[in-house]
Amino acid sequence: MSNLIPFAHPPVDERVLLCRANALAGYTLGELSAQFSLSIPADLKRDKGWIGVMLERYLGVSFGNKPEQDFAAIGVELKTIPVNNGGRPLETTFVCMATLTGNIGVTWKTSYVRHKLTRVLWIPVEGQRTIPLKHRRIGAPFLWSPDMEEELQLRRDWEELMDLIVLGKVTHITARYGEVLQLRPKAANSQAMTAAIDEFGQKILTSPSGFYLKKNFTSQILARYFL
Repeated sequence: MSNLIPFAHPPVDERVLLCRANALAGYTLGELSAQFSLSIPADLKRDKGWIGVMLERYLGVSFGNKPEQDFAAIGVELKTIPVNNGGRPLETTFVCMATLTGNIGVTWKTSYVRHKLTRVLWIPVEGQRTIPLKHRRIGAPFLWSPDMEEELQLRRDWEELMDLIVLGKVTHITARYGEVLQLRPKAANSQAMTAAIDEFGQKILTSPSGFYLKKNFTSQILARYFL
């Protein structure tokens, strides 16, 4: 097994990024964590982002608090996706947190969701619970941008969900809304709250929410490249 050394600088273009990501394919999470001197969590229930953080460290993500893509200089977002032995996603994919106030005038073209999904580096990872975390392998990466039909699907769902938020109906939204994009609670704990607007235009406190890609959507993305 060759040594993998985390890159100190972000990639200068997509070709360099894909080359770095391809070098990871076939490695197990245990092999990578050993090379990077990282401890493996017992499971991912409390460390859901552990895999992504480890891959970001290798690929040269510039960490910061700005709301931008992981590889902002080249306009690429990184998404890891757990798959079963048939190459199908095992869970929904987090896109970004939702802003529940101050959305008047925001359009799909200027939305953070669209910004995040304009160009994505997908890295599949074995995700079956029967495989111990350290033995799960990293798959072949690929770059993706939504085609016209996919962008239309995303836009329709985003506009429907944002209409509900602006109309003060955020507390009525469930994960069933949206064909390919959903909005659901995302918080570090049950005590976390954020500001929103109710149906009467009054400020309320509610659980923070995030946008997620549904499995049927990411299945079609994976199928386009692998099946």
